[in-house]
Amino acid sequence: MKVKDLIAELETHDPEDEVHISYNYGDYWRTTVAPKVRSVDYLPVKESDYHSMPKVVDLYDEESDEANDHDGMVVVLSASSCR
Repeated sequence: MKVKDLIAELETHDPEDEVHISYNYGDYWRTTVAPKVRSVDYLPVKESDYHSMPKVVDLYDEESDEANDHDGMVVVLSASSCR
């Protein structure tokens, strides 16, 4: 989804509506949970072979301060602060 698509969808809703994200909690019953969005961040992501989806990565290596390899910056809606 592009930001313009998200904006267009959100414009069809009441501006006072709460915004949540949903995901499978991973429990026995495969419960879908929907916590409130708490932050909107612009973060670097890289495709993860292990997870078969993009994962958030640090922009710089903590030890060398060199830039880490990433696939691009994306808007991330999160139920908690990502950083």
